[in-house]
Amino acid sequence: MTDLHLGLIGDNIARSRSPLLHRLAGEQNGMTVQYDRLIPRDMGQEFDAVFDQCPTRGLRGINVTYPYKERAVTRVTVDDPLVRAIGAVNTVLFDPDGPKGFNTDYTGFKAAYRAARQTAPGICCLIGTGGVGRALAFGLIPLQATEIRLVDRDASKAEALASDLRAVAGSIRIATFSDAAQAARGAQGLLNGTPVGMVGYEGTPLPADAMRGAEWAFDAVYTPVDTRFLTDATAQGLDIISGFELFFWQGVHAWAHFSNGKPLDEVALRAALATDA
Repeated sequence: MTDLHLGLIGDNIARSRSPLLHRLAGEQNGMTVQYDRLIPRDMGQEFDAVFDQCPTRGLRGINVTYPYKERAVTRVTVDDPLVRAIGAVNTVLFDPDGPKGFNTDYTGFKAAYRAARQTAPGICCLIGTGGVGRALAFGLIPLQATEIRLVDRDASKAEALASDLRAVAGSIRIATFSDAAQAARGAQGLLNGTPVGMVGYEGTPLPADAMRGAEWAFDAVYTPVDTRFLTDATAQGLDIISGFELFFWQGVHAWAHFSNGKPLDEVALRAALATDA
């Protein structure tokens, strides 16, 4: 018998470890968790059709990943004004009065950064302004970055995010760039918010020599954990925050929503995930 039925909607998610994380979280609470991978193109359907079927399939909630986070926010009620400003959700609860949206990428990134570094982020170069990029950008504000440089091949996306950030950024400088290497000059923090480096999207969004002089690097990609972006950053002597840390903390926060706040032993969960790697 399944105590909690969950799922993940996204492309290229065959190696996602979200099913394992939530099954392990369920085991800590004596619950059986079913967690489905829902890939619209493999199902021969569009995102909206797959999303609409979730409640009738008995799903209590879903995670949403690339490239559907910005589409998902249009399908849900978002109570948190900050998440509305982010304009993307990665966690959805199917309540009797309709789907509710949350962004645990935002909260998860903040937790991952604070666990890894005790100093402010400084000047940050963020590559990618899609769903996860927006969450990272908004997360850099309470972390007290001094400047956020947004890089995207789609200038209109970068400018739209810049406008949204300026509304809440206070004295933090917001700038847009089309060239990642240029944006990285003089930056302390380098962040990859694109899928580049993921299995199926091999490569790196930033040349290795453009990392010189930076202090830390974060990659939202966690399959694989040792992306070329982070390997290059390690070789340059930067502090590293891997995509696994975002995966872990966003999952912990999503579990709190899915389970209505059932407790987690985070140390034990991390150890179990490492054992099953």
